[in-house]
Amino acid sequence: MMRQVKRRVLLWLALAAVLPFAVLLAYYYKPAEHIPEGVVIDRILVYKSRHELHAFSKGKLVVTYKIATGKRPGAKRFEGDQRTPEGVYVIRDRNPYSGYHKNLGISYPNDADRARARALGKSPGGDIKIHGLKNGMGYIGKFHRWTDWTNGCIALDDEEVDELYDHVPLGTVIEIRK
Repeated sequence: MMRQVKRRVLLWLALAAVLPFAVLLAYYYKPAEHIPEGVVIDRILVYKSRHELHAFSKGKLVVTYKIATGKRPGAKRFEGDQRTPEGVYVIRDRNPYSGYHKNLGISYPNDADRARARALGKSPGGDIKIHGLKNGMGYIGKFHRWTDWTNGCIALDDEEVDELYDHVPLGTVIEIRK
């Protein structure tokens, strides 16, 4: 009788030890949505509070990505505040040789951003991107979204930024909301 109880306890302990790893593996390898071949993304909508980037083509939602944003909440006010801007911008450049896998440059700051920073006696900064993970850290994959870690940019995993990069032309409108 005692051996049976010990076996059951050991079985439950083994399951309790393995289950968290199984859940993490399922999360990491869960199939993602993809942008169909030939589709051009013409609008991007970011919801910072929901940690979502929505990509549209011809008014139709094509894909939703989970994202990480700036380390601090709220709208960007000045350079170095580690916040992601809010407003309407465009994709102004593309860099396949970024230190963060690849990136799409966002046209921050606009006139309102410059005025807000000037009123604080600060520079508005710039260099806001949609980017992947730091080079050499791509293995982190989807786990990067568990915390906001950028200095104001919008981060995807490397596979997602590859896909978005291939489907987003320069001049695409991006709106970033709370």
